[in-house]
Amino acid sequence: MPGMSAMPNMPNMPAGSTPSVTAPAAPVAGNAVSIDNFAFAPANLTVPVGSTVTWTNKDEEPHTVVANDGSFHSPGMGSQATFSYTFTKAGTFDYVCSIHPYMHATVVVTP
Repeated sequence: MPGMSAMPNMPNMPAGSTPSVTAPAAPVAGNAVSIDNFAFAPANLTVPVGSTVTWTNKDEEPHTVVANDGSFHSPGMGSQATFSYTFTKAGTFDYVCSIHPYMHATVVVTP
């Protein structure tokens, strides 16, 4: 185009090459927990007060999300079902699947 100069050679690029720009990957939802292969992932999640955490059951078997202190309790969730809970106070919240109690994880809520 008139008035535009050619792009200078970039270091470590062959002459005549054009640099490509790749968009950054979409961020991973920071407040999402997957239930997959009979495990919560991540097993330890830290969020600020006021955050809503959403669990998604990616297994074919039903699961629940039940806080050890009784602060939250999901219904049984079939495959691809979700459960969300908003944490309104700081603390450490350990939870299990009541159907499979060997499945356990923790949400740490910071002020």
